[in-house]
Amino acid sequence: MFQLNKTIVSEEILEKEFVCNLSACQGACCVDGDAGAPLDEAETKILAEIFEKVKPFLRPEGIKAIEEQGTHVTSDFGELETPLIDGKDCAYVIFDGKTALCGIEQAYNEGIVAWKKPFSCHLYPIRVKEYSDFSAVNYHKWHICSDACALGEELGVPVYQFVKEALIRKFGQQWFDELDKVAQDLKK
Repeated sequence: MFQLNKTIVSEEILEKEFVCNLSACQGACCVDGDAGAPLDEAETKILAEIFEKVKPFLRPEGIKAIEEQGTHVTSDFGELETPLIDGKDCAYVIFDGKTALCGIEQAYNEGIVAWKKPFSCHLYPIRVKEYSDFSAVNYHKWHICSDACALGEELGVPVYQFVKEALIRKFGQQWFDELDKVAQDLKK
């Protein structure tokens, strides 16, 4: 672990390799697990604001889940998350054949909304935990991403490079440049 401004960063994001392999996993992270995507307070407001614009991109069962549960939910542990369809799929998930994709991101790609998707989705496999004085930036290993780890290793792409756009979106270009410098120094 090392400190970078107001973040504590796990060296694993520099050392581990990862490239999503949608053809292998088919977007399993959007449909597996027992909780929705983690959200922060600001994102819950964005979801409420953009729902009507995103709605045409969603599946009927996703729309139903959101209309019944809300654009976000609070878990039993007090954490904010996207709602699920029958306790499984994220309510915002859509499918291209058998591959799960994000309906919010589809609306973004078509210029309908200006928000790409929740940070937790865009940053994955990095998870950020906010504390009062700092943010912890960690690598999250999930068995369903074994193909992504294998592809990342094959291509030689470290986790932090794979999620570069998301890290810049979350922490800014200067922070990312400093992170990249740390990564380069560690290679020496």
